[in-house]
Amino acid sequence: MDLTSSVPSACHIASTRSPFATLAVDHDAIAHNTALVATTAAVPVMAVVKADGFGLGMAQVARTAVRGGAIALGVATVDEALSLRSSGITARVLAWLVDPLSDLADAIRLGVELGCSTVTLLEAIVAEARALGITARVHLEIDTGLSRSGADPGSWERLCRAAAEHERFGAVRVVGIWSHLARANESHPSATASAVDAFTDAAVVAAEAGLTPEVLHLASSGAALAHPSTRFSLVRVGQALFGVQPVDGRHYPLRPVLRLTSRVVQLRRVPAGTSVSYGGGYRTATETTLALIPLGYADGIPRLAGDRAEVMLRGRRCRVVGRVSMDQLIVDAGPVSSDVAEGDEVVLIGDPDAGEPGLAEWAHWAETIPQEIMTGFGPRVQREHRGAARVA
Repeated sequence: MDLTSSVPSACHIASTRSPFATLAVDHDAIAHNTALVATTAAVPVMAVVKADGFGLGMAQVARTAVRGGAIALGVATVDEALSLRSSGITARVLAWLVDPLSDLADAIRLGVELGCSTVTLLEAIVAEARALGITARVHLEIDTGLSRSGADPGSWERLCRAAAEHERFGAVRVVGIWSHLARANESHPSATASAVDAFTDAAVVAAEAGLTPEVLHLASSGAALAHPSTRFSLVRVGQALFGVQPVDGRHYPLRPVLRLTSRVVQLRRVPAGTSVSYGGGYRTATETTLALIPLGYADGIPRLAGDRAEVMLRGRRCRVVGRVSMDQLIVDAGPVSSDVAEGDEVVLIGDPDAGEPGLAEWAHWAETIPQEIMTGFGPRVQREHRGAARVA
C-alpha cells in the first residue's frame, strides 16, 4: 500500500493555508509619516529602520521611507547595513553600533557610514580603509547626557584632532557629528536645553580641530517634532515613522502603520466560576463564551497583558482573560448566546480612531513602550505589506 498517495503536495498545502496571525504593514502610512516629520522639522530626514524595521521588515520599510522623502537610512549594526545593501538599497546608510570586531571592510567597501566615538575604533576604521584604498565615511558621536554611547566630553577634542589628522591623509572623511537625546519624549524645552548646549559646544570643538562635517544631527522623533532647537541639519526618525506618538501629552497627525489580526479557533461555553488558563487565577463571573486565539508570548503577545488587554471581536471590545500562554490566549467573548463563531477575525492591534485597540494601549497593558511591542512579533506572525506607496 502506498502511504504517500493521500498526502497533499507541498504546493497544495502552501496554496490553501491561512496564517493564524497577520501583521499588515501600511506603506501609505509610512510615507505619510515620513513626509509629516520632514515638513514639520523643515530639515532632511534619516529614517531609522534598525531591528528589522522595528519588526515590520527592514528592506521594505526602508524603500518606502526613501520614496517618502528620507534622504538617508539609520541602523544600529553593520550587519543591518550590509543586509540593506544586499537587498539592493543604495541610499545613504549610517550604522552607529560599531566596534573594531565588526565587518568594517565590507562596510567601507559598500559605502556604509560608520558611527565612531573612540580613538581605538577610529584607528581600526583607518586601518581597514588604508588596506582597501578607500576613504571611510564616519560620524563622530559625542555623549550629551545619555551616558550610553558617544565620546566622553573629556576625550572629544582628542577624537576630533585624531580624525582631522587622518582626514588630511585621505583615510577617513568625517561627514557627520551626532548625539542622542536622553529626554526627547518630554515636551518642555528644558528637557533638551542642556543637550543642545553640549552638542553645540562639541560642534565648535570639531570645527576648531579642522573638521567640516556635512551634517549635524541630534534630534530623534520626539525632538524633531517638538524641539526646534535640536534639529540642526538632519533629524533621525524611528518611532514616528511607524505612527507611534513620540512626545508625552501631545498628539500629532501620524497614521498607525501596523494592524495585527488573528482568528477564533475554538469556542467554549462555560458556567460562572470556571477557572481560566494556567494557575486558575481568573474565574468567570457569569456564564460566558470563551474564545481561543492562536497567539501567545512566543508571537510577541506580552504575558503581562493577561487580564488587562482587549481585542476587537464582532465589532466590540472583548477582554483577554487568564494568563497568556506561549502559543494561545483566551478572550471572554460574552454571553452564552454570543454570535461569535469559529473562524471570526480578531483584531488585536488596529486603528484607535475606529475604536480598535491601538499599539499605545498594548504598551500600557504590558507596562512598556510601543517600540518593545513592535519589535517582539515572532516569525509565526505573517507580515503583509500593503499600500500604493509600497515599493516592490
